[in-house]
Amino acid sequence: MADTKKGIVESAKDSIVNVITGAGDIVNAIVNTISGMVSKLVKETGKTGAALIESAEDIIGATISGVIETGKNLEEGVKGLVIGILKGSKSMGEEALSSIGALAGSIIKTTAHAGGDIVAATKGLLSGTVHSAKNLGVDAEKAVSEAATGAVKAGYKISAEVGDKIKQAAIGTINGVKVILKTPFQKK
Repeated sequence: MADTKKGIVESAKDSIVNVITGAGDIVNAIVNTISGMVSKLVKETGKTGAALIESAEDIIGATISGVIETGKNLEEGVKGLVIGILKGSKSMGEEALSSIGALAGSIIKTTAHAGGDIVAATKGLLSGTVHSAKNLGVDAEKAVSEAATGAVKAGYKISAEVGDKIKQAAIGTINGVKVILKTPFQKK
């Protein structure tokens, strides 16, 4: 079972690396690849919302590792990842909001584990969320608030330093949408 899972992760990572290596626009290249993978995952598992995000953690990990390995822009890579997952999940409304918080946490945890730039990942996460909000049938401010809050919570689970960096990166306005963090956060 572990070997099968490792094979799936390596296969997904190879796909991502191949797609982004020659791509000029990695956001769209990743969106197209990831939305197809996630759509297939929804059909195979029947999962949606936060449960789908948990099932997609291998895809998230493979994408982040692939972007880091190729030296491509992590902020753009994560933006494409977020848009692709949300597009492929076909979640709408409240279900989409619940999956955004789970997705944010998974991206932060995975990026930190892979040794990636968590600030760039946070900015890409928020930018991808704002970009996707209209298609999800949710208010962009609510969606980006869920993403920022999920990211900060995940950061503080790693360490106070990581949580503080993410919190600082999330403050302000992303693509014209004000980010409002929900508190309290648990500092480690």
